[in-house]
Amino acid sequence: MLLEFDGHEVVTASDGKESLALFDQNRFDLVITDYTMPGMKGDELALALKARLPGQPVVMLTAHAEMLKSEVVPLAGVDQLVNKPFQLDDLRTAIQRATTR
Repeated sequence: MLLEFDGHEVVTASDGKESLALFDQNRFDLVITDYTMPGMKGDELALALKARLPGQPVVMLTAHAEMLKSEVVPLAGVDQLVNKPFQLDDLRTAIQRATTR
């Protein structure tokens, strides 16, 4: 709803598998994923998306940002990380940074 309010067209998926199926059929300016979702984690989805289209911008939302920023858990494939709960401006900033590379 927040993204549509800002004028973005939004397509949703219920899990990583559905996300990949939608991605294989369409092209998106940006993919926003959650870290925790059914079927696969958000960073796994990001890697799968980057394997298909290396330049695909990916923003990941998570309540575990500090843990994920550590060296123990790599975030390959994720361009921007947004900690939950977040302010709309945090999401807007992440979107701008991920799409202006």
